[in-house]
Amino acid sequence: MGSSNEQDLLSTEIVNRGIEPSGPNAGSPTFSVRVRRRLPDFLQSVNLKYVKLGYHYLINHAVYLATIPVLVLVFGAEVGSLSREEIWKKLWDYDIATLIGFFGVFVLTVCVYFMSRPRSVYLIDFACYKPSDELKVTREEFIDLARKSGKFDEETLGFKKRILQASGIGDETYVPRSISSAENITTMKEGREEASMVIFGALDELFEKTRVKPKDVGVLVVNCSIFNPTPSLSAMVINHYKMRGNILSYNLGGMGCSAGIIAIDLARDMLQSNPNSYAVVVSTEMVGYNWYVGRDKSMVIPNCFFRMGCSAVMLSNRRRDFRHAKYRLEHIVRTHKAADDRSFRSVYQEEDEQGFKGLKISRDLMEVGGEALKTNITTLGPLVLPFSEQLLFFAALLRRTFSPAAKTITSSSTTAKTKSSSTDLSKPYIPDYKLAFEHFCFHAASKTVLDELQKNLGLSKENMEASRMTLQRFGNTSSSGIWYELAYLEAKERVRRGDRVWQIAFGSGFKCNSVVWKAMRKVKKPARNNPWVE
Repeated sequence: MGSSNEQDLLSTEIVNRGIEPSGPNAGSPTFSVRVRRRLPDFLQSVNLKYVKLGYHYLINHAVYLATIPVLVLVFGAEVGSLSREEIWKKLWDYDIATLIGFFGVFVLTVCVYFMSRPRSVYLIDFACYKPSDELKVTREEFIDLARKSGKFDEETLGFKKRILQASGIGDETYVPRSISSAENITTMKEGREEASMVIFGALDELFEKTRVKPKDVGVLVVNCSIFNPTPSLSAMVINHYKMRGNILSYNLGGMGCSAGIIAIDLARDMLQSNPNSYAVVVSTEMVGYNWYVGRDKSMVIPNCFFRMGCSAVMLSNRRRDFRHAKYRLEHIVRTHKAADDRSFRSVYQEEDEQGFKGLKISRDLMEVGGEALKTNITTLGPLVLPFSEQLLFFAALLRRTFSPAAKTITSSSTTAKTKSSSTDLSKPYIPDYKLAFEHFCFHAASKTVLDELQKNLGLSKENMEASRMTLQRFGNTSSSGIWYELAYLEAKERVRRGDRVWQIAFGSGFKCNSVVWKAMRKVKKPARNNPWVE
Protein backbone atom coordinates (compact mmCIF):
# COMPACT_ATOMS: atom_id res chain seq x y z
CA MET A 1 0.00 0.00 0.00
CA GLY A 2 2.82 2.40 0.91
CA SER A 3 4.66 1.94 -2.40
CA SER A 4 1.41 2.31 -4.33
CA ASN A 5 0.65 5.64 -2.62
CA GLU A 6 4.21 6.80 -3.30
CA GLN A 7 3.89 5.98 -7.00
CA ASP A 8 0.63 7.93 -7.17
CA LEU A 9 2.56 11.06 -6.15
CA LEU A 10 4.99 10.76 -9.07
CA SER A 11 4.51 12.05 -12.61
CA THR A 12 6.75 11.35 -15.61
CA GLU A 13 7.61 13.41 -18.67
CA ILE A 14 9.80 12.57 -21.71
CA VAL A 15 12.31 15.36 -22.40
CA ASN A 16 15.50 15.99 -24.43
CA ARG A 17 14.49 14.00 -27.49
CA GLY A 18 17.25 13.70 -30.08
CA ILE A 19 19.59 11.49 -32.14
CA GLU A 20 22.78 9.91 -30.78
CA PRO A 21 25.59 11.78 -32.65
CA SER A 22 28.38 9.23 -32.28
CA GLY A 23 29.45 5.95 -30.77
CA PRO A 24 28.10 2.43 -31.30
CA ASN A 25 24.51 3.73 -31.10
CA ALA A 26 25.03 6.60 -33.56
CA GLY A 27 21.85 7.53 -35.40
CA SER A 28 19.52 5.93 -32.87
CA PRO A 29 16.87 8.08 -31.13
CA THR A 30 17.60 9.19 -27.56
CA PHE A 31 15.48 10.72 -24.80
CA SER A 32 15.41 11.33 -21.04
CA VAL A 33 12.60 10.67 -18.57
CA ARG A 34 11.95 13.36 -15.94
CA VAL A 35 10.26 12.15 -12.76
CA ARG A 36 8.53 14.71 -10.54
CA ARG A 37 6.61 14.65 -7.29
CA ARG A 38 3.19 16.26 -7.55
CA LEU A 39 0.49 17.35 -5.19
CA PRO A 40 -1.56 14.46 -3.78
CA ASP A 41 -5.16 14.32 -4.93
CA PHE A 42 -6.27 15.92 -1.69
CA LEU A 43 -9.97 15.72 -2.57
CA GLN A 44 -9.76 11.91 -2.59
CA SER A 45 -9.35 11.83 1.20
CA VAL A 46 -11.17 14.36 3.35
CA ASN A 47 -11.00 14.28 7.13
CA LEU A 48 -14.44 14.61 8.69
CA LYS A 49 -13.16 16.68 11.63
CA TYR A 50 -12.20 19.57 9.33
CA VAL A 51 -15.67 19.58 7.79
CA LYS A 52 -17.10 19.74 11.32
CA LEU A 53 -14.73 22.60 12.13
CA GLY A 54 -16.01 24.57 9.14
CA TYR A 55 -19.62 24.05 10.20
CA HIS A 56 -18.67 25.06 13.74
CA TYR A 57 -17.43 28.42 12.41
CA LEU A 58 -20.59 28.81 10.37
CA ILE A 59 -22.96 28.07 13.26
CA ASN A 60 -21.13 30.40 15.65
CA HIS A 61 -21.59 33.36 13.31
CA ALA A 62 -25.12 32.50 12.18
CA VAL A 63 -26.85 31.76 15.49
CA TYR A 64 -28.14 35.31 15.96
CA LEU A 65 -29.33 35.66 12.39
CA ALA A 66 -31.12 32.31 12.64
CA THR A 67 -32.88 33.22 15.91
CA ILE A 68 -34.33 36.56 14.79
CA PRO A 69 -36.36 35.19 11.82
CA VAL A 70 -37.83 32.47 14.07
CA LEU A 71 -38.99 35.05 16.63
CA VAL A 72 -40.47 37.21 13.87
CA LEU A 73 -42.37 34.24 12.44
CA VAL A 74 -43.75 33.24 15.85
CA PHE A 75 -44.82 36.80 16.66
CA GLY A 76 -46.35 37.23 13.19
CA ALA A 77 -48.32 34.01 13.47
CA GLU A 78 -49.66 35.05 16.89
CA VAL A 79 -50.67 38.53 15.77
CA GLY A 80 -52.05 37.32 12.45
CA SER A 81 -54.64 35.15 14.20
CA LEU A 82 -56.18 38.16 15.96
CA SER A 83 -58.57 40.82 14.64
CA ARG A 84 -57.85 44.51 14.96
CA GLU A 85 -60.31 44.89 17.86
CA GLU A 86 -58.77 41.94 19.71
CA ILE A 87 -55.27 43.39 19.30
CA TRP A 88 -56.33 46.76 20.79
CA LYS A 89 -58.15 45.00 23.62
CA LYS A 90 -55.03 42.96 24.52
CA LEU A 91 -52.90 46.10 24.45
CA TRP A 92 -55.24 48.00 26.79
CA ASP A 93 -55.29 45.04 29.18
CA TYR A 94 -51.58 45.65 29.90
CA ASP A 95 -50.56 48.55 32.09
CA ILE A 96 -48.23 51.23 30.75
CA ALA A 97 -45.33 50.13 32.97
CA THR A 98 -45.40 46.62 31.51
CA LEU A 99 -45.42 47.91 27.94
CA ILE A 100 -42.58 50.33 28.60
CA GLY A 101 -40.59 47.57 30.30
CA PHE A 102 -41.14 45.19 27.40
CA PHE A 103 -40.17 47.87 24.87
CA GLY A 104 -37.06 48.74 26.91
CA VAL A 105 -35.91 45.11 27.00
CA PHE A 106 -36.44 44.83 23.24
CA VAL A 107 -34.40 47.99 22.52
CA LEU A 108 -31.65 46.88 24.92
CA THR A 109 -31.44 43.46 23.25
CA VAL A 110 -31.15 45.02 19.79
CA CYS A 111 -28.48 47.47 20.99
CA VAL A 112 -26.43 44.74 22.65
CA TYR A 113 -26.59 42.65 19.50
CA PHE A 114 -25.39 45.42 17.20
CA MET A 115 -22.71 46.60 19.64
CA SER A 116 -21.31 43.12 20.30
CA ARG A 117 -21.14 41.85 16.74
CA PRO A 118 -17.77 42.18 15.00
CA ARG A 119 -17.18 45.38 13.09
CA SER A 120 -16.91 45.07 9.33
CA VAL A 121 -13.36 45.43 8.05
CA TYR A 122 -12.97 47.17 4.69
CA LEU A 123 -10.11 47.17 2.23
CA ILE A 124 -9.81 50.79 1.11
CA ASP A 125 -7.09 50.14 -1.48
CA PHE A 126 -3.74 48.41 -1.95
CA ALA A 127 -0.49 48.98 -3.80
CA CYS A 128 2.10 46.67 -5.37
CA TYR A 129 5.65 47.88 -5.87
CA LYS A 130 7.01 47.71 -9.40
CA PRO A 131 10.82 47.98 -9.50
CA SER A 132 12.59 50.08 -12.12
CA ASP A 133 13.46 48.60 -15.50
CA GLU A 134 17.14 48.66 -14.53
CA LEU A 135 16.43 45.64 -12.30
CA LYS A 136 14.52 43.70 -14.93
CA VAL A 137 16.19 40.48 -16.14
CA THR A 138 15.49 37.72 -18.60
CA ARG A 139 16.15 34.12 -17.65
CA GLU A 140 19.42 34.18 -19.59
CA GLU A 141 20.50 37.41 -17.90
CA PHE A 142 19.67 35.88 -14.53
CA ILE A 143 22.08 32.99 -15.24
CA ASP A 144 24.72 35.45 -16.50
CA LEU A 145 24.47 37.51 -13.30
CA ALA A 146 24.95 34.39 -11.21
CA ARG A 147 27.93 33.36 -13.38
CA LYS A 148 29.58 36.81 -13.05
CA SER A 149 29.60 36.49 -9.29
CA GLY A 150 32.04 33.58 -9.59
CA LYS A 151 30.28 31.75 -6.75
CA PHE A 152 28.71 28.93 -8.77
CA ASP A 153 30.25 26.14 -10.83
CA GLU A 154 28.89 25.19 -14.26
CA GLU A 155 26.99 22.19 -12.89
CA THR A 156 25.05 24.41 -10.47
CA LEU A 157 24.41 26.99 -13.19
CA GLY A 158 23.12 24.26 -15.49
CA PHE A 159 20.79 23.08 -12.75
CA LYS A 160 19.48 26.62 -12.30
CA LYS A 161 18.88 26.92 -16.02
CA ARG A 162 16.85 23.69 -16.13
CA ILE A 163 14.77 24.81 -13.15
CA LEU A 164 14.04 28.17 -14.79
CA GLN A 165 12.97 26.56 -18.06
CA ALA A 166 10.26 24.57 -16.28
CA SER A 167 9.36 27.19 -13.67
CA GLY A 168 6.76 29.23 -15.53
CA ILE A 169 8.78 32.39 -14.85
CA GLY A 170 9.15 34.75 -17.80
CA ASP A 171 11.78 37.20 -19.03
CA GLU A 172 10.65 40.37 -17.22
CA THR A 173 11.13 39.65 -13.52
CA TYR A 174 13.17 41.78 -11.11
CA VAL A 175 16.24 40.96 -9.02
CA PRO A 176 18.82 43.15 -7.23
CA ARG A 177 21.92 43.61 -9.36
CA SER A 178 24.03 42.84 -6.33
CA ILE A 179 23.62 39.10 -6.99
CA SER A 180 26.36 39.46 -9.62
CA SER A 181 28.81 40.76 -7.02
CA ALA A 182 31.74 38.58 -6.00
CA GLU A 183 31.47 39.98 -2.48
CA ASN A 184 29.14 38.82 0.29
CA ILE A 185 25.71 40.37 -0.30
CA THR A 186 23.82 38.71 2.57
CA THR A 187 24.61 41.66 4.80
CA MET A 188 22.40 43.90 6.94
CA LYS A 189 23.32 46.86 4.74
CA GLU A 190 22.20 45.06 1.58
CA GLY A 191 19.00 43.89 3.28
CA ARG A 192 18.11 47.37 4.54
CA GLU A 193 18.74 48.97 1.15
CA GLU A 194 16.45 46.50 -0.63
CA ALA A 195 13.83 46.75 2.14
CA SER A 196 13.79 50.54 1.94
CA MET A 197 13.41 50.45 -1.82
CA VAL A 198 10.45 48.06 -2.01
CA ILE A 199 8.62 48.95 1.23
CA PHE A 200 8.75 52.73 0.85
CA GLY A 201 7.92 52.39 -2.85
CA ALA A 202 4.74 50.45 -2.06
CA LEU A 203 3.72 52.68 0.87
CA ASP A 204 4.25 55.93 -1.07
CA GLU A 205 1.89 54.63 -3.72
CA LEU A 206 -0.64 53.44 -1.11
CA PHE A 207 -0.81 56.77 0.72
CA GLU A 208 -1.15 58.56 -2.61
CA LYS A 209 -4.04 56.32 -3.71
CA THR A 210 -5.97 56.40 -0.44
CA ARG A 211 -5.15 60.02 0.55
CA VAL A 212 -4.71 58.81 4.11
CA LYS A 213 -1.98 60.55 6.08
CA PRO A 214 0.62 58.28 7.73
CA LYS A 215 -0.15 59.90 11.12
CA ASP A 216 -3.78 58.74 10.82
CA VAL A 217 -2.77 55.04 10.76
CA GLY A 218 -3.48 53.33 14.07
CA VAL A 219 -2.21 49.79 13.32
CA LEU A 220 0.87 48.73 11.34
CA VAL A 221 1.79 45.12 10.53
CA VAL A 222 4.92 44.27 8.51
CA ASN A 223 5.79 40.72 7.52
CA CYS A 224 9.10 39.58 6.05
CA SER A 225 10.17 35.99 6.58
CA ILE A 226 13.98 36.01 6.29
CA PHE A 227 15.22 39.55 6.87
CA ASN A 228 14.48 40.67 10.44
CA PRO A 229 16.87 43.45 11.55
CA THR A 230 16.98 45.42 14.79
CA PRO A 231 15.31 47.91 14.91
CA SER A 232 12.51 46.07 13.11
CA LEU A 233 11.14 46.82 9.66
CA SER A 234 7.96 48.20 11.25
CA ALA A 235 10.12 50.62 13.27
CA MET A 236 11.88 51.59 10.03
CA VAL A 237 8.50 52.46 8.49
CA ILE A 238 7.41 54.48 11.53
CA ASN A 239 10.70 56.40 11.48
CA HIS A 240 10.52 57.14 7.76
CA TYR A 241 6.92 58.41 7.78
CA LYS A 242 7.07 59.94 11.29
CA MET A 243 3.97 58.08 12.42
CA ARG A 244 2.28 58.79 15.73
CA GLY A 245 3.71 57.52 19.01
CA ASN A 246 0.74 55.38 20.08
CA ILE A 247 0.57 53.33 16.88
CA LEU A 248 0.15 49.58 17.39
CA SER A 249 3.01 48.06 15.37
CA TYR A 250 3.90 44.42 14.76
CA ASN A 251 6.68 42.69 12.85
CA LEU A 252 6.14 39.10 11.68
CA GLY A 253 9.17 37.01 10.73
CA GLY A 254 9.95 33.45 9.70
CA MET A 255 6.36 32.66 8.62
CA GLY A 256 6.95 32.09 4.90
CA CYS A 257 4.86 32.99 1.89
CA SER A 258 1.55 32.69 3.76
CA ALA A 259 2.49 35.42 6.25
CA GLY A 260 0.60 38.07 4.29
CA ILE A 261 -2.76 36.52 5.21
CA ILE A 262 -1.60 36.04 8.81
CA ALA A 263 -0.81 39.76 8.87
CA ILE A 264 -4.31 40.55 7.56
CA ASP A 265 -5.77 38.35 10.32
CA LEU A 266 -3.73 40.16 12.98
CA ALA A 267 -4.75 43.56 11.62
CA ARG A 268 -8.41 42.50 11.66
CA ASP A 269 -8.15 41.48 15.32
CA MET A 270 -6.55 44.81 16.19
CA LEU A 271 -9.27 46.72 14.36
CA GLN A 272 -11.97 44.84 16.27
CA SER A 273 -10.65 46.25 19.54
CA ASN A 274 -9.80 49.72 18.20
CA PRO A 275 -12.84 51.39 16.58
CA ASN A 276 -12.58 54.05 13.87
CA SER A 277 -9.02 53.13 12.93
CA TYR A 278 -6.89 52.54 9.86
CA ALA A 279 -4.54 49.57 9.60
CA VAL A 280 -1.69 49.15 7.11
CA VAL A 281 -0.32 45.70 6.22
CA VAL A 282 3.03 45.46 4.40
CA SER A 283 4.14 42.11 2.91
CA THR A 284 7.54 41.54 1.32
CA GLU A 285 10.71 39.42 1.13
CA MET A 286 14.35 40.30 0.53
CA VAL A 287 15.92 38.51 -2.46
CA GLY A 288 19.53 39.67 -2.02
CA TYR A 289 19.71 38.91 1.70
CA ASN A 290 18.32 35.40 1.05
CA TRP A 291 20.72 34.67 -1.86
CA TYR A 292 22.32 31.24 -1.48
CA VAL A 293 25.85 30.80 -2.88
CA GLY A 294 26.47 27.10 -2.23
CA ARG A 295 26.07 23.96 -4.36
CA ASP A 296 23.31 22.05 -2.53
CA LYS A 297 20.61 21.69 -5.20
CA SER A 298 17.77 21.60 -2.66
CA MET A 299 18.95 25.02 -1.44
CA VAL A 300 19.60 26.46 -4.91
CA ILE A 301 15.90 26.14 -5.86
CA PRO A 302 14.72 29.27 -3.93
CA ASN A 303 17.29 31.35 -5.86
CA CYS A 304 15.54 30.39 -9.09
CA PHE A 305 11.98 31.30 -8.04
CA PHE A 306 12.05 34.27 -5.66
CA ARG A 307 11.94 37.79 -7.10
CA MET A 308 11.63 41.35 -5.81
CA GLY A 309 8.21 42.59 -4.78
CA CYS A 310 6.18 44.23 -2.02
CA SER A 311 2.52 44.96 -1.29
CA ALA A 312 0.87 47.48 1.04
CA VAL A 313 -2.80 47.21 2.04
CA MET A 314 -4.99 49.83 3.74
CA LEU A 315 -7.75 48.43 5.99
CA SER A 316 -10.40 50.33 7.92
CA ASN A 317 -13.23 49.61 10.36
CA ARG A 318 -14.82 53.04 10.03
CA ARG A 319 -18.44 52.71 8.95
CA ARG A 320 -18.24 55.80 6.72
CA ASP A 321 -15.57 54.03 4.63
CA PHE A 322 -18.29 51.66 3.42
CA ARG A 323 -19.03 54.03 0.55
CA HIS A 324 -15.62 54.17 -1.08
CA ALA A 325 -13.99 50.89 0.02
CA LYS A 326 -13.08 48.37 -2.65
CA TYR A 327 -13.68 45.17 -0.68
CA ARG A 328 -15.10 43.87 2.59
CA LEU A 329 -13.33 41.14 4.52
CA GLU A 330 -15.58 38.06 4.73
CA HIS A 331 -13.58 35.08 6.04
CA ILE A 332 -10.08 34.04 7.10
CA VAL A 333 -9.21 30.36 7.62
CA ARG A 334 -5.73 29.39 8.82
CA THR A 335 -4.18 25.92 8.84
CA HIS A 336 -0.92 25.02 10.62
CA LYS A 337 0.79 21.61 10.25
CA ALA A 338 3.97 22.21 12.27
CA ALA A 339 3.03 19.41 14.71
CA ASP A 340 4.04 17.00 11.95
CA ASP A 341 7.83 16.63 11.65
CA ARG A 342 7.82 16.30 7.84
CA SER A 343 5.74 19.45 7.49
CA PHE A 344 7.93 21.34 9.96
CA ARG A 345 11.13 20.55 8.03
CA SER A 346 9.70 20.82 4.49
CA VAL A 347 11.12 24.36 4.16
CA TYR A 348 14.03 24.75 6.57
CA GLN A 349 16.70 27.42 6.92
CA GLU A 350 20.13 26.04 7.76
CA GLU A 351 23.78 25.92 6.69
CA ASP A 352 25.03 23.49 4.07
CA GLU A 353 28.20 21.39 4.34
CA GLN A 354 30.29 24.40 3.28
CA GLY A 355 28.73 26.62 5.93
CA PHE A 356 26.59 28.67 3.50
CA LYS A 357 23.16 29.63 4.84
CA GLY A 358 20.03 29.07 2.77
CA LEU A 359 16.53 27.60 2.56
CA LYS A 360 16.45 23.83 2.13
CA ILE A 361 13.46 22.52 0.15
CA SER A 362 12.41 19.00 1.11
CA ARG A 363 11.29 16.36 -1.39
CA ASP A 364 8.14 16.05 0.71
CA LEU A 365 7.13 19.66 0.09
CA MET A 366 4.50 18.93 -2.55
CA GLU A 367 2.93 16.20 -0.45
CA VAL A 368 2.77 18.13 2.83
CA GLY A 369 1.54 21.19 0.92
CA GLY A 370 -1.29 19.12 -0.52
CA GLU A 371 -2.28 17.90 2.94
CA ALA A 372 -2.34 21.45 4.34
CA LEU A 373 -4.32 22.64 1.33
CA LYS A 374 -6.83 19.81 1.76
CA THR A 375 -7.38 20.70 5.41
CA ASN A 376 -7.78 24.40 4.66
CA ILE A 377 -10.31 24.15 1.85
CA THR A 378 -12.29 21.50 3.75
CA THR A 379 -12.66 23.92 6.66
CA LEU A 380 -13.45 26.82 4.34
CA GLY A 381 -16.08 24.93 2.32
CA PRO A 382 -19.04 25.19 4.75
CA LEU A 383 -18.45 28.94 5.07
CA VAL A 384 -18.58 29.76 1.36
CA LEU A 385 -20.17 26.97 -0.69
CA PRO A 386 -23.87 27.15 -1.64
CA PHE A 387 -26.08 24.92 0.49
CA SER A 388 -26.78 22.60 -2.45
CA GLU A 389 -23.04 21.99 -2.93
CA GLN A 390 -22.61 21.37 0.79
CA LEU A 391 -25.35 18.74 0.81
CA LEU A 392 -23.84 16.90 -2.17
CA PHE A 393 -20.35 17.08 -0.72
CA PHE A 394 -21.44 15.97 2.75
CA ALA A 395 -23.52 13.08 1.38
CA ALA A 396 -20.59 11.87 -0.72
CA LEU A 397 -18.29 12.16 2.29
CA LEU A 398 -20.60 10.06 4.48
CA ARG A 399 -20.97 7.48 1.72
CA ARG A 400 -17.20 7.20 1.36
CA THR A 401 -16.72 7.01 5.13
CA PHE A 402 -19.31 4.36 5.94
CA SER A 403 -19.83 2.49 2.66
CA PRO A 404 -18.50 -1.11 2.79
CA ALA A 405 -17.77 -0.87 -0.93
CA ALA A 406 -15.30 1.93 -0.34
CA LYS A 407 -13.31 -0.29 1.99
CA THR A 408 -12.95 -3.03 -0.61
CA ILE A 409 -11.53 -0.77 -3.32
CA THR A 410 -7.90 -1.70 -2.59
CA SER A 411 -8.49 -5.46 -2.16
CA SER A 412 -6.26 -7.39 -4.53
CA SER A 413 -8.77 -10.26 -4.79
CA THR A 414 -11.60 -8.07 -6.07
CA THR A 415 -12.63 -8.64 -9.67
CA ALA A 416 -12.33 -5.87 -12.24
CA LYS A 417 -16.09 -5.41 -12.35
CA THR A 418 -16.35 -5.13 -8.56
CA LYS A 419 -13.44 -2.70 -8.52
CA SER A 420 -15.14 -0.52 -11.10
CA SER A 421 -18.43 -0.39 -9.20
CA SER A 422 -16.62 0.20 -5.89
CA THR A 423 -14.63 3.04 -7.45
CA ASP A 424 -17.79 4.68 -8.76
CA LEU A 425 -19.45 4.36 -5.35
CA SER A 426 -16.49 5.68 -3.39
CA LYS A 427 -15.53 8.41 -5.85
CA PRO A 428 -15.68 11.73 -3.95
CA TYR A 429 -17.88 14.60 -4.98
CA ILE A 430 -15.60 17.52 -5.74
CA PRO A 431 -17.35 20.75 -4.75
CA ASP A 432 -17.59 23.35 -7.47
CA TYR A 433 -15.73 26.28 -5.93
CA LYS A 434 -16.61 28.36 -8.98
CA LEU A 435 -20.09 28.64 -7.42
CA ALA A 436 -18.58 30.21 -4.30
CA PHE A 437 -16.05 32.57 -5.92
CA GLU A 438 -15.80 34.63 -9.06
CA HIS A 439 -12.05 35.18 -8.80
CA PHE A 440 -9.11 33.07 -7.62
CA CYS A 441 -5.72 34.34 -6.45
CA PHE A 442 -3.52 31.33 -5.68
CA HIS A 443 0.03 31.86 -4.44
CA ALA A 444 2.20 31.73 -7.57
CA ALA A 445 4.85 29.39 -6.17
CA SER A 446 5.64 27.50 -9.38
CA LYS A 447 4.04 26.24 -12.59
CA THR A 448 3.84 22.71 -11.18
CA VAL A 449 1.90 23.83 -8.10
CA LEU A 450 -0.55 25.86 -10.19
CA ASP A 451 -1.08 22.95 -12.58
CA GLU A 452 -1.95 20.63 -9.71
CA LEU A 453 -4.27 23.18 -8.09
CA GLN A 454 -6.15 23.66 -11.34
CA LYS A 455 -6.51 19.92 -11.83
CA ASN A 456 -7.58 19.08 -8.28
CA LEU A 457 -10.12 21.90 -7.96
CA GLY A 458 -11.48 21.55 -11.48
CA LEU A 459 -10.77 25.17 -12.41
CA SER A 460 -10.63 26.69 -15.88
CA LYS A 461 -7.72 28.47 -17.57
CA GLU A 462 -9.45 31.78 -16.94
CA ASN A 463 -9.71 31.02 -13.21
CA MET A 464 -5.94 30.45 -13.08
CA GLU A 465 -4.99 33.30 -15.40
CA ALA A 466 -4.14 35.85 -12.71
CA SER A 467 -1.85 33.41 -10.88
CA ARG A 468 -0.07 32.21 -14.02
CA MET A 469 0.42 35.72 -15.39
CA THR A 470 1.83 36.91 -12.06
CA LEU A 471 4.29 34.01 -11.96
CA GLN A 472 5.38 34.75 -15.52
CA ARG A 473 5.66 38.53 -15.16
CA PHE A 474 6.89 38.96 -11.57
CA GLY A 475 7.99 35.48 -10.45
CA ASN A 476 7.42 34.26 -6.89
CA THR A 477 7.29 37.45 -4.81
CA SER A 478 6.49 35.48 -1.64
CA SER A 479 3.70 36.83 0.59
CA SER A 480 2.97 39.81 -1.67
CA GLY A 481 2.22 37.65 -4.74
CA ILE A 482 -1.54 37.31 -4.15
CA TRP A 483 -1.87 41.12 -4.32
CA TYR A 484 -0.14 41.29 -7.71
CA GLU A 485 -2.76 38.77 -8.84
CA LEU A 486 -5.66 40.89 -7.56
CA ALA A 487 -4.07 43.92 -9.24
CA TYR A 488 -4.07 41.94 -12.50
CA LEU A 489 -7.82 41.26 -12.17
CA GLU A 490 -8.47 44.95 -11.52
CA ALA A 491 -6.35 45.99 -14.51
CA LYS A 492 -8.49 43.68 -16.67
CA GLU A 493 -11.69 45.26 -15.21
CA ARG A 494 -13.00 41.87 -14.14
CA VAL A 495 -13.99 42.74 -10.56
CA ARG A 496 -17.64 43.79 -10.26
CA ARG A 497 -19.87 44.69 -7.34
CA GLY A 498 -20.71 41.61 -5.26
CA ASP A 499 -17.90 39.45 -6.69
CA ARG A 500 -16.11 37.20 -4.22
CA VAL A 501 -12.32 36.86 -4.32
CA TRP A 502 -10.47 33.89 -2.84
CA GLN A 503 -6.81 34.44 -1.95
CA ILE A 504 -4.88 31.40 -0.74
CA ALA A 505 -1.21 31.13 0.19
CA PHE A 506 1.05 28.58 1.81
CA GLY A 507 4.47 28.70 3.40
CA SER A 508 7.00 27.22 5.77
CA GLY A 509 5.83 25.54 8.93
CA PHE A 510 3.87 24.17 7.04
CA LYS A 511 0.99 26.64 6.77
CA CYS A 512 -1.91 27.17 4.37
CA ASN A 513 -4.15 30.22 4.78
CA SER A 514 -7.22 31.54 2.97
CA VAL A 515 -8.89 34.94 2.94
CA VAL A 516 -12.17 35.80 1.22
CA TRP A 517 -13.12 39.32 0.08
CA LYS A 518 -16.39 40.68 -1.33
CA ALA A 519 -16.24 43.54 -3.82
CA MET A 520 -18.19 46.60 -2.67
CA ARG A 521 -18.28 48.17 -6.12
CA LYS A 522 -17.12 47.69 -9.67
CA VAL A 523 -13.39 48.36 -9.84
CA LYS A 524 -12.54 50.48 -12.86
CA LYS A 525 -9.35 50.00 -14.82
CA PRO A 526 -6.64 52.08 -13.13
CA ALA A 527 -4.87 54.65 -15.27
CA ARG A 528 -1.76 54.55 -13.07
CA ASN A 529 -0.40 53.09 -9.81
CA ASN A 530 -0.93 49.51 -10.90
CA PRO A 531 1.97 47.13 -11.75
CA TRP A 532 0.08 45.87 -14.81
CA VAL A 533 -0.52 49.27 -16.40
CA GLU A 534 2.08 49.52 -19.12
